[in-house]
Amino acid sequence: MKNIQLQKIIGERIREIRESKGISQQDLAAACNFEKSNMSRIEAGRTNFTISTLYKISIALDVKLAELVDVLG
Repeated sequence: MKNIQLQKIIGERIREIRESKGISQQDLAAACNFEKSNMSRIEAGRTNFTISTLYKISIALDVKLAELVDVLG
């Protein structure tokens, strides 16, 4: 799997979880101490995020990190 595809899949997963919890992109970005534009790039799969970034997002969404990165699930 190419890195770009992986970023898109994880970004989509983040968006789906965020929306299912009724959290705005702005609120999630604020909870992670990110700019909204950065959160937008993450969800769109247009940035190469670190594991630390994904961990912050998982904490803010109250999910296990594995839920964000399980691309086979």
